[in-house]
Amino acid sequence: VQLQASGGGTVQPGGSLRLSCAASETILGLYLMRWFRQAPGKEREIVASITSTDYSTYADSVKGRFTISRDIAKNTIFLQMNSLKPNNTAIYLCNFRQANISGPQDFWGQGTLVTVSS
Repeated sequence: VQLQASGGGTVQPGGSLRLSCAASETILGLYLMRWFRQAPGKEREIVASITSTDYSTYADSVKGRFTISRDIAKNTIFLQMNSLKPNNTAIYLCNFRQANISGPQDFWGQGTLVTVSS
């Protein structure tokens, strides 16, 4: 299984971007899908998550501005980012977690760069 993230780019403060992350195939037992980000010189942090029952959570810093969603038929998740700020600049990575007899298995996308700058 491969995850392909896309949608990053350069945007001015206050602008919007929509990230996508598509799995190359249906993942049986998939129960959790997440967006992380890693800014230069900082640790990776979780941005948003959505479960197989469509329960979503957000980091406090993005609540009300970012929305995570998914398209089951297309094995794809999205991250709609509005009112972007310069400190949102980072590489955004998607993660799909699968339930497995031996424990959860994670799949990672390659990341997509988001730059917020005037």
